[in-house]
Amino acid sequence: MALNIKSDEADRLARELARRRGQSITAVVTDLLRTELEREKRRQRSEGTAERLMAIGGRYAALPVLDDRSDEDILGYDEMTGRS
Repeated sequence: MALNIKSDEADRLARELARRRGQSITAVVTDLLRTELEREKRRQRSEGTAERLMAIGGRYAALPVLDDRSDEDILGYDEMTGRS
């Protein structure tokens, strides 16, 4: 199947990169498309991860406080000595 590029700039860039790499235009375009597709998949996965983490944070923030002591008190941290 043919890919028809109707941009002089895209044609020029593809030819220059192919020449510099010593590859065919087809190989260069295929490699770049594969690379960009993988980058897009990673970006979409990371967006999904961020959304899931925000949802977890929201559920955690909505939980009732069962122990109103400070973090330092719970850990037994002594502010004067810096020790537990």
